[in-house]
Amino acid sequence: MSSRSSEATLHDQHAQAAQVSVWHRLMGLPPVLLRLAVLLSGAAFSAALIVLFPGPVNSLEERVGSLGWTLFSDSNVEERITLVVIDEASIAEIGPWPWSRSDMGRLVEAIDDAGALLQLHDIAYPEPKEGDEEFLAAIQASRGAVVAQIPVLSPQFSGVSKGQLTHPILGLSCERGDSGLSLPQTGHYVAPAESLAGVPKGHNAALIESDGAVRRSPAAVCVEGDAYPALSLTAFLQLGERDSWRGEVAPGAGPLDPAVVLTLPGYPGLEIPLDDTGAMRISFDKAPEAFRAVSAADVLNSRVDLSLLDNAWVIVGGTAFGMSDIVPTPYSGSAFGVELQARLLASILDVDMPFSPQGASWILSLIGLVFAAALYFLAASGGGAVAVGMPIAAVLLPASVAAIHIWALASWNVWLGWFGPALFGLLAASGLLLLEFGRVRLERAAVFGNLNSYLPSDIAREIAFAMPSSSVNARRSDVTLLNADLRNFSAFSEARPPEEIAALLHFFFSRVTEIIEEKGGRVQEFRGDGILAIWDSADRVTARSALTASKMLQASLNDRLLPAEALRGLEPLALGVGIEQGPVLIGSIGPAHRRSYTVLGDTVSVTLRIQEMTAELAQPILLGECIARQLSDSRLESQGSYLLSGLRIPHTLFAPAPPAGCSAPSVKGDQAPNLVVVGGGKS
Repeated sequence: MSSRSSEATLHDQHAQAAQVSVWHRLMGLPPVLLRLAVLLSGAAFSAALIVLFPGPVNSLEERVGSLGWTLFSDSNVEERITLVVIDEASIAEIGPWPWSRSDMGRLVEAIDDAGALLQLHDIAYPEPKEGDEEFLAAIQASRGAVVAQIPVLSPQFSGVSKGQLTHPILGLSCERGDSGLSLPQTGHYVAPAESLAGVPKGHNAALIESDGAVRRSPAAVCVEGDAYPALSLTAFLQLGERDSWRGEVAPGAGPLDPAVVLTLPGYPGLEIPLDDTGAMRISFDKAPEAFRAVSAADVLNSRVDLSLLDNAWVIVGGTAFGMSDIVPTPYSGSAFGVELQARLLASILDVDMPFSPQGASWILSLIGLVFAAALYFLAASGGGAVAVGMPIAAVLLPASVAAIHIWALASWNVWLGWFGPALFGLLAASGLLLLEFGRVRLERAAVFGNLNSYLPSDIAREIAFAMPSSSVNARRSDVTLLNADLRNFSAFSEARPPEEIAALLHFFFSRVTEIIEEKGGRVQEFRGDGILAIWDSADRVTARSALTASKMLQASLNDRLLPAEALRGLEPLALGVGIEQGPVLIGSIGPAHRRSYTVLGDTVSVTLRIQEMTAELAQPILLGECIARQLSDSRLESQGSYLLSGLRIPHTLFAPAPPAGCSAPSVKGDQAPNLVVVGGGKS
């Protein structure tokens, strides 16, 4: 192990210790407080996202929420309504749009002759043209006809005012009243020409969302103090008496009611739900193919089964792409505006118009509280329930509130909403899961830190993060081993209290570990009053590092640990170091519930025996013949060949040559000599 890798290991250890410290302070807070903080943070962050990004949030909520319609759409043919469309085939046959007023008069007559109950023209006729008298006469002679006028609600089209607005609805105030209704207001419009002032009219203005979709239409729009009704409402007003163009509004009675309810006196029991801006939500419960459409050219030339128009509500509009009446819907990115008018009319006929209950926010808040309680108790259960349950909850909670919305919409045409609780459930579950991961990480870091205080970091990491087994998990490796042992320690310990002995060993182990790691090795294990250190290769570099470390150990410990004078009657403490290179087996053995991480092999036995020979040969450092070959450029002295204890093959031992001019120290009185500095042996 190089010094650079050793420094990196120390840096990693310090970083892990700092992380543990931060997490320890954080996790030191009461668990109840931490969980509540995560839940409150999830709620605050969800609210902030909804407030800061209303456009994307609304678009996502609408797209997913519309599944309540599209998944359960009604494909049955809507026989009460027929669309007469000015399509490409009609334009190719009759001529380019706009058609002459005479042609439009003929179309009105053809529809009326077919027995239509009422015809709604989703078309404005702003410019006076030749043939207006003929067109007006056809409308007045029909059973009922209404044309469109367009209040301009989009700012980019402001400044436009054409034609003449007529036929306001009475009873609706343009000021915010007790009902809480606040109708949209504008000073710009595109209306039919003054020559058509006597024709009943209704607006076809739509509210365009940020994503370009049209999902709501104002029940009435205020222009210069008068409220002008929507085309779909005008159909009902026109069928009644002229003085019946009146409406009444009242606030919803309960939390499950719409914000405002619009009623028409001529139609008892007909209640039209509005939001507080006076908008009607367009229903998409019917599939597009449910609406019958016939070509205007076929109607003019009687090429279609005219019974489709008999006693039907007929809506005349354009579907040719050049007429620019295309809007996206949940079913298609390019639907036609005439389809939206048909949907509004069908909803009113069914007395089943979708709406958002005025207590929707409270209902969603209650769902969020239920989510918070469920997540809190799940987090409090701890253990595997959190690790498994929280990811499931992060998916299941948003899906459940979306399912509730889809079910309410499909069953009762109630638009409840789902995004707020869904986002909170996702964020809160993720936050509590991260909190649990932080706690587990803290525990694992603490376990790793404790293991690392007893074992080298790579070994501690392997033990901490691997599943135990009962099999041998070891690898062969060529290494450099160093065994250092305090000689005479047992006799020395008899004359000292255990606290002093513990302090001495603590300093010894600390200093030895510091020097070994400085030279790129690691302490494999502490053996009583000795240590076994290892370098993960058996080459010249590690041989020099081990020899340098042994010399530093001798110099450092002789100066700071080992007493200069022995106790009377005892040999002085001395440090013996044995070094050798060779193959070993490194790994863990033993049953799964009690493993031992160890180094095995002849090299270990030889290194231990070499260290034992330091006392007999009076040499502080001895080297085996394998490592000596790597140190051919160092001054080594052969100590002879010896049959080491417990082994059968003789080994030649070497010792570093003493520095030039070094002599043995003098002996004072009857003191025993300090064996650390005594030279000798066989050369």
